[in-house]
Amino acid sequence: MNAYDIIKKPLLSEKCYAGIAVKKYGFLVDRRADKVQIRIAIEEIFGVKVEKVNTVNLRGKLKRQGKHSGYTPKIKKAYVQLSASSKPIEFFESLS
Repeated sequence: MNAYDIIKKPLLSEKCYAGIAVKKYGFLVDRRADKVQIRIAIEEIFGVKVEKVNTVNLRGKLKRQGKHSGYTPKIKKAYVQLSASSKPIEFFESLS
């Protein structure tokens, strides 16, 4: 997989905004990617040094429209902690 296929988009939530000060960032990632692939992709795309990667698998929510029901897609989130000596990610620095 390509690094840009693994990292889909950044997460912009209250939890992610609170982590920007300590160099902890959230991303929506491909469900098949593991922690090592996510680490390599972040380091390749943003040019930073990753210390730790935590992942969360979320199942889809049940949604109903009248008598029809279905589930939203399953997603995977990755929370990435950069090393203390690493530079911050510029995209997130403009948000804080």
